[in-house]
Amino acid sequence: MKTLTTFSTNTLPWFKRLLLPTAIAALSGCAGDMDIRPEEPVVPRQMMKQSATTPAVDYALSLQGTPYIYGKASPEEGFDCSGFVKHVYDKNGVHLPRTVKEMSNALTPVPNNNIHSGDLLFFNTSGKSASHVGIYVNESNFVHAPSSRAGKVMVSSLKNNYWRERFIDARRPQNH
Repeated sequence: MKTLTTFSTNTLPWFKRLLLPTAIAALSGCAGDMDIRPEEPVVPRQMMKQSATTPAVDYALSLQGTPYIYGKASPEEGFDCSGFVKHVYDKNGVHLPRTVKEMSNALTPVPNNNIHSGDLLFFNTSGKSASHVGIYVNESNFVHAPSSRAGKVMVSSLKNNYWRERFIDARRPQNH
């Protein structure tokens, strides 16, 4: 019969290897490799920039094509969804929490009939509450870092069945 000490000693190296990635995943922004099937591209970048109305949205659109890298939050390293949103707003003087859940909890909901350019859109892509976030541009379009499957920051549409079915709500960062 194994003792607790033997069990702990034999499994400790395995546990340590599992603990760090699990902690990073729990603290990171998005749901990782969610099963996203976007119908992209939605609108060419040039057309989107003409109708964007906030500096944050203009900056977010300029980051299209930046690689999706889970747990990252910079143009140099790549972005996950919440890292992308946090980076965009930090550059515009608005400091947001790091994770999707923290953002959702910290911001005030906006009625669906009053969503403006720059508002944050929250989605349930993992079967839990908010697990994905993007920045509303206009005309049902939003810019986001969807997943490693999509591979990059891009514009998607709320008219896309995938996103429409998973949309939870919109929330407004202060001073955007």
